[in-house]
Amino acid sequence: MLLTSNLQHQLSPASLLHYQALVTQVLQRLQALPKPAVIGISGAQGSGKSTLAAKLVAQLQQLGIKAATVSLDDYYLSKARRQQLALAIHPLLAQRGVPGTHDIARAIANAKAVLAGYEVSLPQFDKAQDEPAAALPAQQLDVLIIEGWCLGVKPQTSAELAEPVNALEASEDSDGRWRHYVNTQLAGPYAAYWQLLKPLIWLNAPDWQSVCRWRAKQEQQLWRERGQGMTATELARFMLPFQRLTLASWQQLPAIADMVVSLNQNQQPRLA
Repeated sequence: MLLTSNLQHQLSPASLLHYQALVTQVLQRLQALPKPAVIGISGAQGSGKSTLAAKLVAQLQQLGIKAATVSLDDYYLSKARRQQLALAIHPLLAQRGVPGTHDIARAIANAKAVLAGYEVSLPQFDKAQDEPAAALPAQQLDVLIIEGWCLGVKPQTSAELAEPVNALEASEDSDGRWRHYVNTQLAGPYAAYWQLLKPLIWLNAPDWQSVCRWRAKQEQQLWRERGQGMTATELARFMLPFQRLTLASWQQLPAIADMVVSLNQNQQPRLA
């Protein structure tokens, strides 16, 4: 993914040591996997998914294993395609983020290609431009690591969907049409994609306030690197569509994930 925030710029030296220890522990568990393999890393925004994925890929490559990582974010649809969804289904689908705003068919095809031993050309998404960028050259992989904010999350019940979780849902999705569409996507193609991700590693953030704070750090780095990004007000609204499924992940993923990594408010990880 283009312009991915590097957690190393956000963490203290002590926290980085915790992450190095985590990489060693996870790598020990991954080395015994039959290959080719497609591994998932799930976690809320700013939880360190891309950093963990990149460090694992670097270690695997040192062991002579052909490895790469891609983010679920790299499969975001273009602004034009999201605008089509916004017009046809619900205006909130113009914003990238929730299930239904990805080219999930391509994601599934890429994962299946890796598992079948075929070459794969991984996508990239430029968040500063909010548009897809040029795909990477085709490569054959032993291990592909997928990282994404909602990996593994299951559809919710009608009762769970009935009540809005924040002001955005109450005011802009009062009839529930947007969240029901997202839920349908989770029950369909996204569920099929989750089945390909084995094992699933979950970075368990402590609370929603921490997630928002960590995501703000990412945006600050984007401003430093490119001189553009979201304002604090824009970012606060941007986060609201992610809240429902992030809250759902805390209910669902403890029983689903193969590895659970608990994060404290300083982003220090501990593998359960």
